[in-house]
Amino acid sequence: MCTSLTFQTTGGDQFLARTMDFGFELGGRPVVMPRQQHFSSVTTAAEFDTPYSFVGTGRNLNGYIFVDGVNEYGVSAAALYFSGQAHYPTEPVAGKLNLAPHEVLMWLLGNVKSAQELGDRLNEIAIVEAAAPLLNIVVPLHWIISDRSGATYVLEQEADGMHYMVNPVGVMTNTPDFNWHLKNLSNYLQLQPGPHVDRQYGDLTVKPFGPGTGAMGMPGDYTSPSRFVRTVFMRQYTDAVATDAEAVNALSHLLNSVEIPKGVKLQADGSSDYTQYRAYMSMHEPAFYIQPYADQTITRVGLTPELMVASQPTEFPLAPAQQFNRVN
Repeated sequence: MCTSLTFQTTGGDQFLARTMDFGFELGGRPVVMPRQQHFSSVTTAAEFDTPYSFVGTGRNLNGYIFVDGVNEYGVSAAALYFSGQAHYPTEPVAGKLNLAPHEVLMWLLGNVKSAQELGDRLNEIAIVEAAAPLLNIVVPLHWIISDRSGATYVLEQEADGMHYMVNPVGVMTNTPDFNWHLKNLSNYLQLQPGPHVDRQYGDLTVKPFGPGTGAMGMPGDYTSPSRFVRTVFMRQYTDAVATDAEAVNALSHLLNSVEIPKGVKLQADGSSDYTQYRAYMSMHEPAFYIQPYADQTITRVGLTPELMVASQPTEFPLAPAQQFNRVN
């Protein structure tokens, strides 16, 4: 279960951020995939190339798997869980590039220059049932995609086919489907950043207790609908910022409201679903920032010209958790 959102500076620079909430330890780290890489799909004997370079959270499992990232043209994307509603064909589709759900993000980042181009090329691919390494399951996913222009979309595949939808609020979480989340916002029209006005009941004037009362009723739990509403509200009213550093800082605070500490959200088997990391993708630089659970230090990896033409992928292992700087 994860939360994602877009954010824009006053200068128009675009960011996509996400939490990675999962019970199984994924072990991802920043990886730069250089241009002109070749991938084999686990679905069939199909293969695909990625002419464009990208950077994101990856892991080499006899072949790299990415779950988020940004490419050299500023296209950014993140894969989020879509349990119970994702639906994929069980057999490869003739005439298409057949991809497993966990392979879509690599093809996307390696092949398109804009969110619009992705929409134009979706007829080239079929997302089919095939298990992901390490997890050994067909991972139910949907995707949020954004680019330097600010255009933001959601890609979902359900029983009635593939849907590529404009995302007007710049937020995505998990199940139910995206359109359900948009309709659910109608239940929270009373939310506002300022206090509510005094109310008169008979001869009694009822006053709000103080600042913050405008957000009374905002859901605070960790379910997908609640995280969606909370993030839409926070994103809408957070102060505008001018610089990249301020944007990453603002996004870190925004995601604080949905970060899941270990132990407070347990799965049926008793394992803890928690926020393993937060990622911030700068589309104009382009650059990738990661903030792991065990160490709140933010690590930045930029897509430099040297990394984009390297002979092989470049990994950036995260440093072990830092100790407190004691001053007394």
